Amino acid sequence: MGQVTIYIDNETEANMNAAVRASGVSKSKWVAQVIREKAGTEWPQEAKALAGKWQDLPMAEDIRQTVADSQRESF
Repeated sequence: MGQVTIYIDNETEANMNAAVRASGVSKSKWVAQVIREKAGTEWPQEAKALAGKWQDLPMAEDIRQTVADSQRESF
């Protein structure tokens, strides 16, 4: 398991300590969770759950079937 030393200002440390206390986990687990969230390559589950929620918006394919494309200018 790796170890990391960081230097942060007093205000940031106070904010972190408050968040750690509120989360109920150790400081190491809290920092590791934040790193996983920020360095992750996948969308959060909350964002994935939003897919398809806006039923009133037409899909791009539907728009393309009903609206003619604009004429392109030649170079």
